[in-house]
Amino acid sequence: MEFLIITGLSGAGKSRAADVLEDLDFYCVDNMPVALMEKFAEFCVAAGGRYEKVALVTDVRENEDFTALLSTLDSFGRSGYDCRILYMDADVPTIVRRYKESRRPHPLAQDKRSIEDAVRREIRLLAPVRERADYIVNTSGLTLGMLQNRLFSLFAAEGQMRALNITVLSFGYKYGIPLDADLVFDVRFMPNPFYVDELRQQTGLDLPVAEYVFGHRQARLFMEKLEDMIEFLIPMYVEEGKLSLTVAIGCTGGRHRSVAIAHALSNHLKSKGFSSDNIDRDLEK
Repeated sequence: MEFLIITGLSGAGKSRAADVLEDLDFYCVDNMPVALMEKFAEFCVAAGGRYEKVALVTDVRENEDFTALLSTLDSFGRSGYDCRILYMDADVPTIVRRYKESRRPHPLAQDKRSIEDAVRREIRLLAPVRERADYIVNTSGLTLGMLQNRLFSLFAAEGQMRALNITVLSFGYKYGIPLDADLVFDVRFMPNPFYVDELRQQTGLDLPVAEYVFGHRQARLFMEKLEDMIEFLIPMYVEEGKLSLTVAIGCTGGRHRSVAIAHALSNHLKSKGFSSDNIDRDLEK
C-alpha cells in the first residue's frame, strides 16, 4: 500500500497535481481532514488490494503547529505504510498573481491582510511540513504540460510510458464538423465511390471501396503526408501534456472516402505502437 500526502501552499497547484496523479493510477481524495487519514488508510488496507496507490490532498493551515499531521505521518510509518509527502511550492509573486487572476481570496487573507502578507504567513506556517517533504515541486513558471512531465518522472511506475490516446473519427460534412475534433482533414478532393454504381451501397469498411480510394495517386500521397505529420505531432502533444487527440477525417456523407482513410490511418498508428481507436460517426446515416 502506497500513500502520498499532497500538501503545500495555497495556489501552488495541489489539486492540479492530484488530477495528474489520477492518470498515473493513484486513487485521489481532495481536502482530506488530517483526523480522518488513519481511518481512511485502514479502510484502504481492508479493501484487499483495491487501492494500491492513494494520494490524499490535505490542507493543514488551521493547525498552526502541525503536530496532528506530523503525528499521523509517524503513525503511518509505524504501521508499515509506504507514506511520502509531495509539497507543492511556488514563489510569492507567482502565488499573488494567481490569486489576482482568479479573483478568489487567499484563505489566510483575514483582518485586512494583503495577499502577499497571507502567502508569507502561510510559508512560515508550513515550514515544518516542507522540511519533512520527500518531494518539493515548485510550479513557478511551469505550464500544465511541464507539471505533468515533472510528476510523471517522479511517480510513474517503472517502465510506464506516457501514452496519448488517439481517436481517428470519420464524418460527413453534410452532418457537421465534430465538435471535439482537434485536427480536421477534408478528403472531398478524392474521387468519390458514391458515383460508382457497384460501390454506392458499400462503405469504406468494404475492401472494394478501400481499393478504389487508394487506387488513386492523390489518396496514396495524401496518406503518406498525413502519416508523417501525425507521427511528428504525437511526441509534441505528449511533451505539452496532452492526454488525448481526436483526428477527424471528413468527406461528403461520411460513408466512403473518410471511412477508408480513417481506418487506414488508425491501422498505421497501431502498427507504430500507438494507442488508436476508430469511430465512424455517420456510417449508418
